[in-house]
This record gives sequence, C-alpha cells and structure tokens, in this order.
Amino acid sequence: MDMNAVIARINELARKAKAEGLNQEELAERDKLRRIYIDSVKANLVGHLENTTIVRPDGTKEKVTKKQ
Repeated sequence: MDMNAVIARINELARKAKAEGLNQEELAERDKLRRIYIDSVKANLVGHLENTTIVRPDGTKEKVTKKQ
C-alpha cells in the first residue's frame, strides 16, 4: 500500500472520529494503518542510521553502531 494512501486514510478516519465517531471495524482499520505507518517510519530511521558515519576531528570515519 502506498504510504500517501495510508496517511490519507488515517486522516479521513481521524476527521470522522472527531465528527461522529468510529465503529469497531473502522477502529481496527485505524489501528492497522497506524501500525503500518509507525513501522515505515522506524524502518526509514534504521536505514538512515545504518548509512551514517561519524567523522572524527582527526579525520577517521566510524560507522554508527547499535548501543549495547
């Protein structure tokens, strides 16, 4: 599913929730879409961090690693 479509549907459900409330199916759909969005953001962040290097003042480069 396209992320723009996911965000648009989340926004539609948010507007409907404010106006009239959501039924159980819509609540489940909203939770599923939110999880898709959060997982996407996390994956993008991890991808950026895996490709990040730190350049020290002495000119050495060091890849960012997971904290122990």
